[in-house]
Amino acid sequence: MARRVEDFRNIAVCGHGSSGKTTLVDNLLVKTGAVTSQPSVDNGTSICDFDEEEKHHKHSIEASIVHFDHAGKRFNVIDTPGYPDLIGQTVGALHAVETALITIDAHAGIKVNTRRVWQEAGDAGLARIICITKLDADNIDFPSLVETIREVFGHQCVLFNVPVGHGHELKRVVSTLDVPADTAGALMDVTALHETAIETIVEADEAVMEKYLEGEMPSKADVERLCGEAVRQGSLVPIVCVCTKSGVGIDELLTVLVQDALPPNAIERKAKKEDGEVTLKCDPAEPLAAQVFKTRIDPFVQRLSFIRIFAGTLKKDSTIHVSRVRKGVKIGPLLSVQGEKTQAIDEATAGDIVAIAKTEDLHTGTSLGDFELPPIVFPTPMVGLAVSPKARGDETKLSGALHKITEEDSTVHLEHDQETKEMVLTGMSELHLTLLRERLKRRDKVEVETHEPKIPYRETIQANGDGSYRHKKQSGGSGQFGEVHVRMYPFPEGVKPEEFATKERFPHLKNMHHHPKYNFLFVDTVVGGTIPGNFMPAIEKGFLEKMASGVVAGYPVQNICVEVHFGKDHPVDSNETAFRIAARQAFANTFRESRPSLLEPIVKLAITVPVDKVGDVSSDLSGRRGQMVGMDSAGGGMTTVEATAPLAEVMTYARTLSSMTGGQGSYTMDFSRYEVVPPNVQQQIVAKAKIKEEEE
Repeated sequence: MARRVEDFRNIAVCGHGSSGKTTLVDNLLVKTGAVTSQPSVDNGTSICDFDEEEKHHKHSIEASIVHFDHAGKRFNVIDTPGYPDLIGQTVGALHAVETALITIDAHAGIKVNTRRVWQEAGDAGLARIICITKLDADNIDFPSLVETIREVFGHQCVLFNVPVGHGHELKRVVSTLDVPADTAGALMDVTALHETAIETIVEADEAVMEKYLEGEMPSKADVERLCGEAVRQGSLVPIVCVCTKSGVGIDELLTVLVQDALPPNAIERKAKKEDGEVTLKCDPAEPLAAQVFKTRIDPFVQRLSFIRIFAGTLKKDSTIHVSRVRKGVKIGPLLSVQGEKTQAIDEATAGDIVAIAKTEDLHTGTSLGDFELPPIVFPTPMVGLAVSPKARGDETKLSGALHKITEEDSTVHLEHDQETKEMVLTGMSELHLTLLRERLKRRDKVEVETHEPKIPYRETIQANGDGSYRHKKQSGGSGQFGEVHVRMYPFPEGVKPEEFATKERFPHLKNMHHHPKYNFLFVDTVVGGTIPGNFMPAIEKGFLEKMASGVVAGYPVQNICVEVHFGKDHPVDSNETAFRIAARQAFANTFRESRPSLLEPIVKLAITVPVDKVGDVSSDLSGRRGQMVGMDSAGGGMTTVEATAPLAEVMTYARTLSSMTGGQGSYTMDFSRYEVVPPNVQQQIVAKAKIKEEEE
């Protein structure tokens, strides 16, 4: 029998690293009888951390999906990694649920990723519940922690229960909503907390609030009903307390999740159809609307696409419409997922989370059905590594393995740089890239060598120049002869070719071609047939070849105009090859006489740091030839600094920022423009290029 939509509870467990998320999920599975073993992260037997890398590191690297039944509800729970470097897994998970359960270590308090997941869950419009964990730790200042939570996340954060004792003396938790007669030993005043909780809850209903202000207390049924409504509105964030080691608070957490975690039909979801935007109705009888929020490719190359169904019913072996695929797609096996274990099912309905196996047309973000769901926006990766296989002949193997990784992780980008001839893997941080290398070695048996990718500099000129070259080669048989005379001009970006190549500037203009890739303008002003017209394409090709390989430091040339105005040919020895070689050399000779310079990529940075670290960031940026552009408050004692800097100076910025801010800083980086490299820096780059050329 199909489950009712309102009986589903989809929850993402998220928070900072080492705050006990995975152990908490394991405990919930044991408590509800979904598993009969005693799973343990430390022993490598966790239901959620089943990958070899996760067992080795003893922390989650991927989001994992489990389910259990309790009090007539079906819970789909997604356990997410806690390190900021792996935030992409959390972002995907939050798109599949209605409630975020945010864990906070009672001893360590609020960390950088706690703030991040709070914000991500809020941006996704989800209900939020805070779970304070590790109450068995020593030296906990519980009242201070609660005060900090309310200060950082708002006064809508309200304690639903309070620990009695902590550390080795932790005994139980007592409710602040239904206060028991015995509250002795509670770490805070339960009566005062009860008043705060009720005052916050009744705000969800004006009629109940008016009665409360007149002295009439809401009934227990009213409190339960209003809690769910207030959580949905965002005017209430329950705080619950647990200790996974002793099991204290687990029953109370389950009760809160049953009553206050949102059912699938509590959040309004929008989607696009041919005739515009529609609001989805979370109903099994409606047309299908579903989305892939995560992709996993296991060692046996079984592709698993994890699906959240927002409307309609998905049946095994059905053929459905898939976004960006013209014809219908027949889906592979439909599966219920419990960590690494799967079980075949016949159908899944609105509100459920399932997996589809072996369907190549499904990718993270893909919509299933006749509706186009909003795209899942993942953070932009910032840290790059050039990668190559250690073993010769493993290039194809490495390419296939890297493709799998980019399919699984949307915060990984892979580029084959045509200019530098490098394969560049870009991720969120050095830790992220290290974990990816481990996966390549374990799963795909490919070891890689890495180094920092080359900076994509460009070469250009700052002045007009004039030059020529005669190519003459005489050996047995026919020889080679071609002579080319050129003038060279800076050609600024944004200037139209017809505005630059005027009759006033080039009185004998015959032809011109513009090549947008290099912003190169080729101008033919040859008169009197000194170079036959049939050799002009070869000359232009010679210029383009030299532009691609560079002149002074081996980087592509851009923003340049070259005029061919004179030359000589030989009736027997001239051919296309001779003029192409002459053009290359004439280009190089003239380029060197036209004040050559290097251009470097400048990036825009948005750096979020604690307010008291802004001075350190500013000082560090000035040492990197960077400039602060502006500042904006990011809330919770954080400030976002907007700046620009040369890409070469911030390739390893993640390391510096983490060190400068004790791991609390984060940043985004986007390309802005090219600028001329300062002379002293240019000398160093050119010198390095010459050394490399000599070595090769």
